[in-house]
Amino acid sequence: MAVQLVHSGKVRDLYADGEDLILVASDRVSVYDVILPTPIPDKGKILTQLSLWWFGQLADVVPNHVISATDVPPEWAGRAIRCRRLGMVPVECIARGYLAGLGLASYRQTGTISGVELPPGLAEGAQLPEPVYTPTTKAAAGHDEPMSYDETVQAVGAGVAADLRRITLEVYRRGASLAIERGVVIADTKLEFGLGTDGSVILADEVLTPDSSRFWPADEWQPGRPQHSLDKQFVRDWSATLDWDRTPPGPPIPDEIVTATRDRYIDVYQRLTGETWRG
Repeated sequence: MAVQLVHSGKVRDLYADGEDLILVASDRVSVYDVILPTPIPDKGKILTQLSLWWFGQLADVVPNHVISATDVPPEWAGRAIRCRRLGMVPVECIARGYLAGLGLASYRQTGTISGVELPPGLAEGAQLPEPVYTPTTKAAAGHDEPMSYDETVQAVGAGVAADLRRITLEVYRRGASLAIERGVVIADTKLEFGLGTDGSVILADEVLTPDSSRFWPADEWQPGRPQHSLDKQFVRDWSATLDWDRTPPGPPIPDEIVTATRDRYIDVYQRLTGETWRG
């Protein structure tokens, strides 16, 4: 029986194959929830291979949805994962260890992020006293919106909400600790979870990739200014220089930005895994 397309997202396509799902990472890139018309070569493979590496590193922290990275249709080899069907949780689970992005904007306005109070006087890029959990909605269309912890309790129940917060922070701490040993700062990351048939929380989608996280070279980190990014922020920063209103259609990406983006993804893959990228 041929696989059937279930959902096409900004980057990933999801197919049904009997009782399993096949998650395929494309080379598409999106900024501000708009898919740009120019792909980044090898991006989907890098995201998939890095996620698989992290799933292995985190196996004792949280179970994941992976069934197989090899039992997939050959045309998707290297960029697809056969995975379990889950009831996906309608919360984007974000952990922040440094002040950047929307967290920085919220802090400058209110001194808080998602209702979490932070010390006064923190500079852009500063390390937070402790990682904080700042969930958002998972919007089917449009932009995700910040949620308070109480709102996540209302959305998914007290038990699941507590598990989401605990596991998100554990994943971040483990990942950040491992990454800093390899010269990479993980400023923040976004995780997605589903529920198994027994109600257990299971890590899904991607994990600690340059599409879902902010990565900075540790030897260049300096609070008080924007940081050198090894992630999708580079494309966002380029798009911010354009006369573009952040609505479709997105602008084509120049060749030099495509190359520099691919180089960053390969760089952080190699730093974190210690493996040479072979495509």
